[in-house]
Amino acid sequence: MNLKALLAVLAIIAAGASLQAKLPWMKKAQGMGFDQVKSCQSCHATERPKKGDAFAPMGQYLINRKDKEKASEVDLAWLKDYKGK
Repeated sequence: MNLKALLAVLAIIAAGASLQAKLPWMKKAQGMGFDQVKSCQSCHATERPKKGDAFAPMGQYLINRKDKEKASEVDLAWLKDYKGK
């Protein structure tokens, strides 16, 4: 396998791993009836979010709520109280 092919395979694997890590959150939110959650950009400012990237208004709401509740992680049920877009 040449170097370009190897790098392409590694890029695909890395992209799949990062997308797969958040996909369950999106599917869970949709399963809870939050149809406004359509992609990662529902909560994140970028299409392929990385640690430290900015949040969209919905995501920022969840982060603020997490801090307010002093929770260890975001609870998607809080979306029922989200009044944004």
